[in-house]
Amino acid sequence: MAMRRSVARIVGALIVPAICAATVAYFGYFTVWGERGLIALASARAGLSGERQQLEALKSARERLQRRIALVHRGDPDMLQELRRDQLLGGDTGEVAVPRRAQ
Repeated sequence: MAMRRSVARIVGALIVPAICAATVAYFGYFTVWGERGLIALASARAGLSGERQQLEALKSARERLQRRIALVHRGDPDMLQELRRDQLLGGDTGEVAVPRRAQ
């Protein structure tokens, strides 16, 4: 009987620390490897930097197009002649057009 009480006392004393250790291990695991853990954060940051580079490239392309549109709206003769040559693939009499690669 004394042995049973001694075992019960030891087990009773270990239940709370065991539950606490299991809780800490559970949350610790998901802090590192979970869906929103540190590893997922690192991969999200890497993906975000790639997306930011793509955004900057798109912004610069948009600004370039907006400048060209503004020149067309202002009636800039050089821009209008360039567009005419690009779209109609022709020129004035006696002119030779050399096609360029698109930039």
